[in-house]
Amino acid sequence: MAGNSFGEVFRITTFGESHGKAIGVIIDGCPPNVTVDEDFIQNELDKRKPGQSKITTQRKESDTCQILSGVFEGKTTGTPIAIVIPNEDQKSKDYDHNKDVFRPSHADYVYQQKYGIRDHRGGGRSSARETAARVAAGAIAKLALKQLGIEIAAHVSSVGTIDAPHVDISSVSEFEALRESNITRCADPATANEMITLIDSVRKAGDTIGGKVSCTIKNCPVGLGEPVFDKLHADLGKAMLSINAVHGFDYGSGFDGSSMRGSEHNDIFDVDSNGKVITRTNFSGGIQGGISNGMDINFRVAFKPVATIMTNQQTINKDGQIDEIKGKGRHDPCVVPRAVAIVEAMAALVVLDHYLRNKVYL
Repeated sequence: MAGNSFGEVFRITTFGESHGKAIGVIIDGCPPNVTVDEDFIQNELDKRKPGQSKITTQRKESDTCQILSGVFEGKTTGTPIAIVIPNEDQKSKDYDHNKDVFRPSHADYVYQQKYGIRDHRGGGRSSARETAARVAAGAIAKLALKQLGIEIAAHVSSVGTIDAPHVDISSVSEFEALRESNITRCADPATANEMITLIDSVRKAGDTIGGKVSCTIKNCPVGLGEPVFDKLHADLGKAMLSINAVHGFDYGSGFDGSSMRGSEHNDIFDVDSNGKVITRTNFSGGIQGGISNGMDINFRVAFKPVATIMTNQQTINKDGQIDEIKGKGRHDPCVVPRAVAIVEAMAALVVLDHYLRNKVYL
């Protein structure tokens, strides 16, 4: 199976399965002398880990990470960093009923057809459990970006048809405090309460629901992005679409921009009081021609409803016959509260990789 690595200069390779002994990541190309705050890394993993609240899966994993190499006396050495996260709460027997049938809208059928073998225990490699390794790597990237003054902040901006109003992110720390004050990770408390009620009602009905995560990258320098095929927004899009359950990505004005006129949509250049070049609007989402322009980079990521529902469904079995699959197991009724950390991690991986590529080429 190929496709387990991501990035060009700052490059990660993840490994492990949902019900294996552990998952983990190898990070290659990390600059030396990045201060490694292990408490920060663990806090990032805690935002993604299961069993957080009544609106997430009840699988209990501490997601305690172990750094095996690449760090000495609290700083990166420039050598490969290996991080492992043991799996502690596998209940593989919960998936015995999936052994000979394929779950609708999961990777079961296509894995079997492509490889001739699959790990039916939680989906194996296709499980979102793999994203914990990305979050660990993304935390290292965020620590490196912090030393450069670049910050990344995301939150749940919608669940189902409930949309949060625009939330100002002039202060990332204040924004994060609002976001972490509730179990949905929406930075608007009033909207968060509505979301909690909706997700809980969906959970009690044995169903699932989707939502969106909005993300902002602040203080990104001008010049990140490699035309023609490695445009910054293209790599951000690939990163986000590689996350389990993601079905959509847009940046700046997104699809709404298609209904506007050029006279409305053009971001007029200006100069602020400090002599910095800015744009009066930011429909470009901080990226023009595939290259960052120094404005905030804004994008949204749409997540589908989790495919596993607590209702029996028609499916097919390994012999190609119509069968029935039982609704069983521990699953999220809505994945977006836990996905915030994953979105931020993947954004950090992209931005740091392009920052280092810029340094190499220039």
